[in-house]
Amino acid sequence: MGMSSPSGARRTGRGRRRARFQPMSEINVTPFVDVMLVLLIIFMVAAPLLTVGVPIDLPESQANPIEGRTDPINISITPEGAIYVNEAEVAITQLVDRLGQETAGNLEERIQVRGDASANYGIIMRVMGRLNRAGYNRLALVTTEEPS
Repeated sequence: MGMSSPSGARRTGRGRRRARFQPMSEINVTPFVDVMLVLLIIFMVAAPLLTVGVPIDLPESQANPIEGRTDPINISITPEGAIYVNEAEVAITQLVDRLGQETAGNLEERIQVRGDASANYGIIMRVMGRLNRAGYNRLALVTTEEPS
């Protein structure tokens, strides 16, 4: 009998050699294209959401409370349309003057607008428009936490 080779294979007279694998020099672009298509879809969906000019909170939300000064300036609007700066009722024509007294002329002061859920939306927008025209741009709409 003949000797067996260490690999257990028979030797033939031809002396075959294993084919050596050469490194592949081509770039596989399929994963790259997949990632680019996913990013394209994400940006197409997200782009319309980025065009909102003023972020506001709606009457019920699950947003976290905004940290700020301990006694913020509150403008409250009742369902009947009455406007209050903190607890003092003011006419809409006197709103900017009264707010100037409360903020000491600081236009960067955060102002919280608290409109009743059944209040006229037009009155709330007129109040916010007057405040914006006067230079107060840090307005926030106050909401209650949405029940889970």
